[in-house]
Amino acid sequence: MYCPNCGNEIERGRFCPNCGQDIEPAVPMDEDRFEENVDRFDESMEPVKSPTSKYSVNEFVSDTIQKGSSGETFELENKYMLNVNLNGKVWAKKGAMVAYNGDVKFSREGTMEHGLDKFVKKAVTGEASTLMKMKGRGQVYLADSGKEVTVLNLQNDKIYVNGNDLLAFEDRIDWDIKMTATTSGMMSGGLFNIRLQGTGMVAITTHYTPVTMVVTPDKTIYTDPNATVAWSGGLTPSIKTDIDFKTLLGKDSGETFQMKFRGHGFVIVQPYEER
Repeated sequence: MYCPNCGNEIERGRFCPNCGQDIEPAVPMDEDRFEENVDRFDESMEPVKSPTSKYSVNEFVSDTIQKGSSGETFELENKYMLNVNLNGKVWAKKGAMVAYNGDVKFSREGTMEHGLDKFVKKAVTGEASTLMKMKGRGQVYLADSGKEVTVLNLQNDKIYVNGNDLLAFEDRIDWDIKMTATTSGMMSGGLFNIRLQGTGMVAITTHYTPVTMVVTPDKTIYTDPNATVAWSGGLTPSIKTDIDFKTLLGKDSGETFQMKFRGHGFVIVQPYEER
């Protein structure tokens, strides 16, 4: 006879030795009922999964595969890489392209491409933010020495950015080279920055994660010029100097020059001093 619960064959006794089912009165199980019980028992078992490594090639590709486009011109692929959905023309830092697809042409900024005024300013100030023009249709991936990328969508706004920290901006953004201060600014290393104004996207880079300092009329902010990345257009920057006899003897604190921000807006600083 067979156990009506688990299908186990029972030679003698009242109880099934496999599951303990009371089998009296003993009723022989026909072949169809036996197969039905066996099938039900098999379905209740968990499927056995083959072991996989979290370091497999498929796992790596799944974790790092490029993202789908959301339709924005500038998108963060990750913290350190910018995806430009190019359909026209975009300006970027020279040499920042790491990959692309589509029909895209890259060309260096022409000597007089932005007019005589900007050409003269670059020559006089030594501003080293050489730009390249990306033109066409496709996806372009930009990065700059592993620095973190931040995207700012300007809506008729104005910001000032350290030329070395400017990664890319849309062609419709108006830009110019501006000097932070007068003679005192030049003494601290030639504090010339890029003014960006209008409506469109701008991408800047920072060493590590930046901090934004809020400036109000009753709260002046002081920053290290070499750690200052950008600031909003509503601020009035100047240079604060601490020069005394010890400075002349080379015994200063190393913080002789600071940038002073007054007005209403914000300043972006990074935990790193660029030289």
